[in-house]
Amino acid sequence: MFDYLQSRGYNLLLAKNGKQAVDLAKSERPDLILMDIQMPEMNGLEAIRRIRTFTNLCELPIIALTALAMQSDREICLTTGANEYLAKPVQLRYLTTIIQQLLAQTNKFSIGENKKS
Repeated sequence: MFDYLQSRGYNLLLAKNGKQAVDLAKSERPDLILMDIQMPEMNGLEAIRRIRTFTNLCELPIIALTALAMQSDREICLTTGANEYLAKPVQLRYLTTIIQQLLAQTNKFSIGENKKS
């Protein structure tokens, strides 16, 4: 997935656990987060909860990615603060469509577009 997204022009940061994800979100202020729910040290749900506590990150689009595929898992992720939920294995073309939709909703420019002044 990492290589695929990079090949599509996305600049990516990689966190090895939920704590790093929170720290990177605070320091780098990305346009969007792909959050794996099952991570060491701090799981993705807790990381989403913490990210949502920061005023400057409360509108940041977050896509929850997980091997958990029950309807209740989707609801838990969305209730926790994720904007979207995708079960693994993820269809990469569909993922990029969702990314573009979320970036457009937050007025972030998309790959191939120029930022308007």
